[in-house]
Order: sequence, then structure tokens, then C-alpha cells
Amino acid sequence: MKFWWLLLAPLTIPLLAACGEKLPPPDAASTGPKLVKAMKVGSGGTADEHRYSGEVRARYESQLAFRVGGKMTERLVDVGARVKAGQPLARLDPADAQLTAVQAEANRSLAAADLKRTQELREKNFVSQAALDAKDTAAKAAEAQAQLAKNQAAYTTLVADAAGVVVAVLAEPGQVVAAGQGVFRVARDGEREVAINLPESRLAGMQIGAAATVELWAGKSYRGRLRELAPAADPATRTFATRVSILDAAMDLPLGMTASVNFAPAGDEKIVVPLAAILQQGERAAVWVIGQDNTVSQRVVEVERYSDAGAVLKSGLVAGEQIVAAGAFKLVVGEKVRIAEAGK
Repeated sequence: MKFWWLLLAPLTIPLLAACGEKLPPPDAASTGPKLVKAMKVGSGGTADEHRYSGEVRARYESQLAFRVGGKMTERLVDVGARVKAGQPLARLDPADAQLTAVQAEANRSLAAADLKRTQELREKNFVSQAALDAKDTAAKAAEAQAQLAKNQAAYTTLVADAAGVVVAVLAEPGQVVAAGQGVFRVARDGEREVAINLPESRLAGMQIGAAATVELWAGKSYRGRLRELAPAADPATRTFATRVSILDAAMDLPLGMTASVNFAPAGDEKIVVPLAAILQQGERAAVWVIGQDNTVSQRVVEVERYSDAGAVLKSGLVAGEQIVAAGAFKLVVGEKVRIAEAGK
């Protein structure tokens, strides 16, 4: 084992030789201007808080129900059917109601005949006036009961109280329904509106009657007006149910269409920049502005609010200026940068 160093000789010779070689010079690109992602700012961007998705609804939606209980035997319309005022929609088994009406009519006839006989006896002074008054009252009660039973028999047919569209069917033939239990939901013809939900952060600036723009995904746009704002938040979503009237919309505008509502008034478009472009310095915010010679300078900006879309600026930038969109913390004042090409 005295000559163990001879085994390492072939390995050490190349290492010693490499120590004497000169390393290649660094790539010039690595020491040149930093590569940054830039963007040109401009008005026309609106924060996401201004725009909300919803669906087209009728202003008046009625849940129709039978005024009496019973077994439903017929359903005459389906979902999507257009109905007119007075049109039959469904029927209950009328047997019990008809029997009740027959009984009430018989009682009415008997009370009327009894009153007539009592009047004849009173003319002959065989009965007192009090007896006649009692028969008269009984006859009137029987008349009212007969009319009530007749109405109850008519209520076994459910009719539409206004023209509209059936948007939901809530009961089927063979089902026993109670009085007042919903059978159909009908959207009345007339004014259309969009149902949306507002977050708590947007309540402060909202007032009934506020102007809005309603855009349908089908491509049409309408003027809108805030008509209704719920006084309490939904316990599950913590949002406030809101209705926006669609002005000048056609009466046959399809229900259920997806629509977006924008509350940003004209002339109130804000400049929105990415959150990565903001350089926070204590309580102040700043961005890097890229000059014509690709030299960066720091500009203090006033942030109105932060949103998912980015930082909404109140002041500090004007449309057309170019800023660093990402990597703001890696730069220094007066440094030249290279702008990355789109898609890289």
C-alpha cells in the first residue's frame, strides 16, 4: 500500500490543468438591462365591483294556488306556456265541493220556504215579530252559505289571474294539495328586470334610482335603474338581493337570460393597474414609469381601492403612460430596462 498515491495520479493531473485555464467571459445579456414586463395604462378599465352578473326576471311573479284543498286531477299547462287572464290551469276533484254546494242550496231553499210561511202567519198575527226576525236571519244565513259553497265549488278550477308565462310547475295530477299550496309560478307580462346580488362593500355608494347599464350576453344593451335593494343580507351568502329595472325593454324579452349590470356612470372610468406593479413604501404607493429611453422613474400614485382586477388608481398616472407591470421591487431609479415582447 506504499504506492497508493499512484492510483490517484490520473485524476489529479486533469484537475491541476483545469485550474490554469481561463473561464469564458459572462454573457453580455446577463449584465445588460433587466428584462421587465410593461403595460400601457389607459382609461376604460372599470373595477370588478362595478359589474355584476344576474338573470332577467319579470318584475311580478305570482305563485298560484287553489283556494280550497283536494286531490288534483288535471294539469292543463306546462312550463313555458303563455297564459291569458282567466285561462284554466289545473283542476281538483270537484265531487266533495259539489255535494257541499247541493246541501247548502237545499238548506237555502228550506230556510226561504220557512221564512215565507212565518211571514204569512205574522200577517194573521199568529206569531210574534221576534219569530219572524229569527226566520229572516236564518234565511239570509242560508243564502250566504249557499253562495259560499257555490264559490268553493268554482275554486276547484285554478285560473290565471293575469297574462304571463309559466316558469315553474310545483304540483302534479294525483297529488293532494292544501289550500294555498303553490301549484304554478307565473311571470306576468310587463316590466323586465335583472336580479343580482351586491356585496357589503358596495352598499355605501348605492341609492334607489341609480343609473346602470344592462348588457345581455346575446349582445343587446339597455339602460337600467336600481329599483329595489334588500334591507338585510342573505344569511348564507352575506350579499344583498337587488333588482335593476330594464328601461325600454321589449315585453317579450326572454326570461332567465344571463345579463351583466354595470353601475359605473359615464365619465367615471378609472385606471386599473396590476397589483404586482404597485411598490409599497410605508403608507405611500408608487409605480415605475418607463420613459422614452427605457429609463425607469418612480411615480407616487394614490390608490382608491384594491380589487381582484388590480389596484384602482385615483391619481398619479394618465392614459398612455407605460409602466412596469411586474418586478417593481427589483429596480432602482434611473435604471434602463428591456421590455419583454408580448407572449414571452
